[in-house]
Amino acid sequence: MTAAALNGALARAEAHSPFLRKLITRHADLADLLGAGDMAGALAAARIIDANMPVPTALRIAKARLALTLAIGDLADILPLEDVVGELSAFADLALDHAIRESIETLTPGAEPRGFAAIALGKHGSRELNYSSDIDPILIFDPETLPHRQRDEPAEAAVRIATRMMQTMQARDGDGYVFRVDLRLRPNPEVTPIALPVEAAISYYESSALAWERAAFIRARACSGDVALGQGFLDVIKPFIWRRGLDFGAISEIRGMSRRIRDHYAGGQAFGPGFDLKRGRGGIRECEFFAQIHQLIHGGRDPALRVPATMDALHALARAGHLESDDARILVDAYRLYRTIEHRLQMVDDQQTHALPRQAEALDTVAKLHGLASGQDLLALLAPHVDAVGHLYDALDSDRPDALPQDAEALEAMLASVGFDDPLTVTQRISGWRSGQARCLRSAAAQDALEAVLPRLVLALGRSADPVSAINRLDGLIDRLPSAINLFRLLEARPQLLRVLTDILCTAPTLAADLSRRASLLDGLIDATAFDVLPDVAAIAARLRVEDGRASLEERLDRVRQLVGELRFALGVQIVVGASDPVSVAGGYARVAEAAILVVSEAVTAEFEAAHGKVPGSELIILALGRMGGGELTHASDLDLVYLFSGDFAAESDGAKPLGATQYFNRLAQRVTAGLSVATAAGALYEVDTRLRPSGAQGPLVVSLDSFARYQREEAWTWEHMALTRARVLFGSAKARSETDAIIDAVLNQPREPQDIVNAAAKMRADIAAHKPPKGPLDVKLCDGGLVDLEFTVQVMQLVHRKGLVPNLGDAVDTLVGAGLLPQGLSDAYRLLSRFLVTVRLVAPDLETPTAPICALIARACDRPDWESLLAALADVRQSVSESWQAISDAAKGD
Repeated sequence: MTAAALNGALARAEAHSPFLRKLITRHADLADLLGAGDMAGALAAARIIDANMPVPTALRIAKARLALTLAIGDLADILPLEDVVGELSAFADLALDHAIRESIETLTPGAEPRGFAAIALGKHGSRELNYSSDIDPILIFDPETLPHRQRDEPAEAAVRIATRMMQTMQARDGDGYVFRVDLRLRPNPEVTPIALPVEAAISYYESSALAWERAAFIRARACSGDVALGQGFLDVIKPFIWRRGLDFGAISEIRGMSRRIRDHYAGGQAFGPGFDLKRGRGGIRECEFFAQIHQLIHGGRDPALRVPATMDALHALARAGHLESDDARILVDAYRLYRTIEHRLQMVDDQQTHALPRQAEALDTVAKLHGLASGQDLLALLAPHVDAVGHLYDALDSDRPDALPQDAEALEAMLASVGFDDPLTVTQRISGWRSGQARCLRSAAAQDALEAVLPRLVLALGRSADPVSAINRLDGLIDRLPSAINLFRLLEARPQLLRVLTDILCTAPTLAADLSRRASLLDGLIDATAFDVLPDVAAIAARLRVEDGRASLEERLDRVRQLVGELRFALGVQIVVGASDPVSVAGGYARVAEAAILVVSEAVTAEFEAAHGKVPGSELIILALGRMGGGELTHASDLDLVYLFSGDFAAESDGAKPLGATQYFNRLAQRVTAGLSVATAAGALYEVDTRLRPSGAQGPLVVSLDSFARYQREEAWTWEHMALTRARVLFGSAKARSETDAIIDAVLNQPREPQDIVNAAAKMRADIAAHKPPKGPLDVKLCDGGLVDLEFTVQVMQLVHRKGLVPNLGDAVDTLVGAGLLPQGLSDAYRLLSRFLVTVRLVAPDLETPTAPICALIARACDRPDWESLLAALADVRQSVSESWQAISDAAKGD
């Protein structure tokens, strides 16, 4: 009987699961054991981790073998759901433990693997992992016992251990991967390091944690690494999770999470093809939340309810009389079926998917893998369970949060309870809003929108990193808004944006100012793709263009201004919420600017040609220098542009209003500059700086390509050739780009006297230091050992040795380091200084030392555990840069 069931499962797997079919072929020994009916033997063989292989390889192979064995046992209905998820969870514990130990051994050979622990949360914590689950650990360490190198602080060592562990778990090759690791459930993930000191973690959970974090810790356990350390941590914070008082506020908090999930995944709410088994109404998440809500309410008084697994919790609640037996049976039966079908979905291609396929053929495949005849049979199997769970969950709490008290004393007391240290001032702010002191709040509709969002808004502000700054900046924002209705209605409909808004208000005055001018910028953050890496220039330009051929130039330019504003805002938010590396964001800023230059230049040229025609054989060429040439901008960067034109300067345009070539292209360039820089109701784009053109501000705005080449060969100063190392053509035909690149290459590769270059660079740097000192303590561009010193060092080496002649400064540094022309540490110096610059220009534009929450954000963006360690790292890299530049300066002095 067992052999027949297993062979039937193998046949279904080969017929309907490409992923399992590949594993059956690759691990034929397991398939043979399963085919012979030896389930126990196959499990025993699958549990073996080969100690003779490198740890990452051994874990990947073991995970694949276990996945195959469990899948066939599951499909054959031999292994119950509890066994399947339990085996997967036990392997996750073991794999995580191996990865932690390997990381410690690699970084500190021979050291005892202690002082570092993983706390499993979510389905991993409750031993309910599915086939394609990620794992959501919180990583803690004890600075007193953690092994670390003498030169490292414990916090730095912990981050290195965690980073290497994640690489081991997540790296993919032909054998697959071990597990995806998501560390975002730790406290304040946008500002905290990926591994936390145990005392800091305890302090947070005892004083600052949110209701959803309490719910998450219902399923927490110490799973890997120093388990004694992890268990000690959980024992200390147990009172935070299990409070003796009945906590009905938890219902509203978790129910609110469910509403946000339903809203965010609206496409998967309607039952049928495409239904989201995990997040849809009546699905897996609502079974889990149903249990957790009741556990939080009653578990403080009844330890028997403190069980992590969902089905166990539902049974315990029913036994204790907190849940009707019939309701518990409905939820347990539905949960078991949902998780089983979820496994079938993930078995097909090893994808972390929870949604039923929309295509009939794909839905049939899942159904047949489960042993049903068709997708319609699968829908019929699921439908009554989805309906029953949805009705049970809806009945929990369908009310919106209570309105804020109108009475000042009651409001002040409420504000004190949610985190405001100065509730009187906040009460006065809210009273001012309610009385219509701000123009945008004087209509009845605006007041209705305000009252609808105030409860959640105040809660979010009170829980923010800096409630005082947040409420003050919000007040200033409201004061400048022409209308507040859309903003408040958006926040009411998309409460997940409240956290983003409070982060902006606390830490990003530049973005807060942008919002005050244009509140609709928040709209662009509704789509999760707003936090993805931006595509290439061509794709961005396609979004910026107006396809309607009847659109006027102003309509075309307004579209560019509007969308560029949204993209730059979203890029800034990526830094604020920790979604992207600031260096990656800098590249995004530059791609947006390049796309804007392309689209604006196209539109302006087309209109100009309509009046003046074209100059035969000539075209406008736009060359970028500085940070734009290097392809990395900050939020506040201007654009260093040089305008050129190809062809004969004596030619004339062929339109109704002909112009000579020089006059033609100078007027055209002026209009392009205006299109890029003049602000309208749709917003502003960029400041354009053209002073790096031949002869500077005294020269014409545009010169011919021949004149440019001659000037660079015969008249340009050395510093102009240094600037040319970052030149990049942004606009022009392929032929024009090639001709321009050839001129630049010839200039940069011409022989020079090294001492002349050194002397000129040293003098130029001294002039900058005398006339343009650092603007504040955070000015890593102009300070000693900052980016200007690094750039001058690189440019001298580029011109002296004619190597590394690429516009991007980071690539140039890497090339020169690789060639042995610069010290090894300058690559890391460049990246740290760049991350710091990009972040500070956004969150501390005055370059003065900011508030503690902003310091924490900057440290996180620079991949440092705290502000002090960041300052220490900056001091180190500035010293490295200073030494490299000083060597050049000394050579100039010795001349």
